[in-house]
Amino acid sequence: MLIDSHCHLDDYENLPQILANAHTAGVNTLLAIGIGNGPADMHVALDLANQHPQIFATAGIHPQEAHQATPENLEKLAKLAENARCIAIGEIGLDYYHLSNPDIPTQQAAFIAQLKIAAAARKPITIHCRTSELAIPAAKAKYEPADAWDDLLALIAKHWTPHGLPGIMHCFSGNEQQAAASLASGFYLSFAGNLTYPKSTTIQAVAAAAPADRILVETDAPFLTPIPLRGQPNEPANTALTAKFLATLRNTTPEAIAQQTTANFHRLFPTTAA
Repeated sequence: MLIDSHCHLDDYENLPQILANAHTAGVNTLLAIGIGNGPADMHVALDLANQHPQIFATAGIHPQEAHQATPENLEKLAKLAENARCIAIGEIGLDYYHLSNPDIPTQQAAFIAQLKIAAAARKPITIHCRTSELAIPAAKAKYEPADAWDDLLALIAKHWTPHGLPGIMHCFSGNEQQAAASLASGFYLSFAGNLTYPKSTTIQAVAAAAPADRILVETDAPFLTPIPLRGQPNEPANTALTAKFLATLRNTTPEAIAQQTTANFHRLFPTTAA
């Protein structure tokens, strides 16, 4: 059995078929990310979780929508976090890649506010972090010399680590040093379809060496479709493709990866273990 630790299910028009495909592929638990198209829709993933026993949910305000982290929307998030089927806050974090994203102080304020909500609810967080390294020149001018990873890890150390709560580095795309810092802060590293891409050599090195008890697999569906289906819309069933690739990197079997990552997910989220 596999678990897709991060997928976006809100916009699938054929969700029953998507869930059936996942079941056929051995993906029997899904963590639906509750960011919607903004805070107005962040409850949709939880609605799905309340309708489908194999789905659990998060809720959060994505850094791209950080300007919408109003008192009213933060209050809504805190209310959603009270629901037992909402098992994490996220995806939250920092994104210094898109020119249209809010400025750094706005993003950081929204991130800190949501860390406080997660800490009060005693629930893990799932993190989004994207740097400006490959951004267009205008975005680089907007965000640099600040580095999203440096800022993220500093904020986590100050506002999250003292609470002794864990989290997930979703779609981990950092380097070995950032992986080590994440692990030291109590995070699990979740690997998505981009792990299979030929240019992802740094991520592959991290995935090969990461502690077995701190790895997860995900799709980030409908994004980041793994090879050999790259270019097609992604779906939770394709968790199996990333798990198979991860098994090759770690010189083990897909079955062992499935067993390990499932155990890891249930350790992180004990209420999901049936």
